[in-house]
Amino acid sequence: MHAGGMAQTAILLDDLLMHHLTEDGHPERPERLIVIRKALEPFENVLVLPSRRAEFAEITLCHEPYYVESVLKLIASGETELAGGDVSVCEESGEVALHAAGGVIDVVDAVLTERVENAFCAVRPPGHHARPAAAMGFCIFNNIAIAARHAQRQHGVGRIAIIDWDVHHGNGTQEIFYSDGSVLFFSTHQWPWYPGTGHSSETGEGQGLGLTINCPLPAGSGRKEVFSAFRERLFPALENHRPELLLVSAGFDSRAGDPLGQFLLTDADFADLTDMLLDFADRACKGRIVSILEGGYNLSGLGKAVASHVARLVG
Repeated sequence: MHAGGMAQTAILLDDLLMHHLTEDGHPERPERLIVIRKALEPFENVLVLPSRRAEFAEITLCHEPYYVESVLKLIASGETELAGGDVSVCEESGEVALHAAGGVIDVVDAVLTERVENAFCAVRPPGHHARPAAAMGFCIFNNIAIAARHAQRQHGVGRIAIIDWDVHHGNGTQEIFYSDGSVLFFSTHQWPWYPGTGHSSETGEGQGLGLTINCPLPAGSGRKEVFSAFRERLFPALENHRPELLLVSAGFDSRAGDPLGQFLLTDADFADLTDMLLDFADRACKGRIVSILEGGYNLSGLGKAVASHVARLVG
């Protein structure tokens, strides 16, 4: 993998993000990035970006300062579990989480300054369960939410859409933007399933009323159900919201055979979902899409799913 000529796509890939070690047998493990790196090796003409340590002020765009201070202190003190065992950590996990968020911010900068059109961020720990003041579901900081707020604060982007196709509901992202009139949050997810949020009645409040769109689907759902939700619920909402940037919580645990989900999406389905979003982005927001890794725990399938997604971004 090397960047030759003018790249259309940036990829955030950094071995430092493997230094977040989880307990033996944990599904969210460093090997996830090894299989992704291998799967992305054939891609030429991409801009490969490293991670960087996010500043405190960047993390607190979405998280309470007391939470950021206390969670980093807890991790550095040698604590191995956060949120009652919901998040497995090692002493380097705080630094890795800061680097994941900082790397995603740099990638957003690359897209919004038109160095590239779109990007994929292979980051861990994932982020979409991280709440304003709590770690949850393998997540410490909410990478995608921080990316959205950064785009607004530093680049003057007004409206943003976050599309979450992870098999689990992105409860942290929803909570951060629930009453926000500028960020549309759309999610397809298995129901009932962890974390128990994401009922279709959760639609936002105040200025954000109607901008949270939850499409809970039963176990065994696949192309038909997820594509219907995108066509019938997401795209009409996008036309209405007119986002200037699309952010994707790209969880590949919605792929068939994942140990933590019972959806049946295939690699071809992820490619087609990507195409649908690219078509909209090309028409509506200069092709600007940044996708950020969330779940995906079947090592033999994860690399293939990521490669099929990135292949469409690269074009």
